[in-house]
Amino acid sequence: MQATVNGEPRVLATDAALALIDEIRRDHPDILFHQSGGCCDGSSPMCYPVGEFRVGETDVRLGEIGGVPVYISASQFEAWKHTQLIIDVVPGRGGMFSLDNGREKRFLTRSRLFGGGEACGIPSLTKRAT
Repeated sequence: MQATVNGEPRVLATDAALALIDEIRRDHPDILFHQSGGCCDGSSPMCYPVGEFRVGETDVRLGEIGGVPVYISASQFEAWKHTQLIIDVVPGRGGMFSLDNGREKRFLTRSRLFGGGEACGIPSLTKRAT
């Protein structure tokens, strides 16, 4: 798996997300993200201390944001492989086990199709801001 599609990274972070990552790293220097596939905390990007979350053998490393690795399960990757993930921040509470919890702001995944839909075989789609 390549970390880019047509030269575009599979995962990006907004300035707000990078600022929250820096804030969290002051308390937890070594962290990672895992894109949740649902269940208890919905489909939020979850932030964990390295060593407190076990990356599975089938998890896919999408790339890095702010020097922090971002993973997704193989089944989620299969569904989202044509999509660029953009990690952002919004007001609210983070996932119960995520390090953004209790900071009154939380990580949120936004997305867009690579190439405006060509990767999905739908060339007529127009890129839309998310």
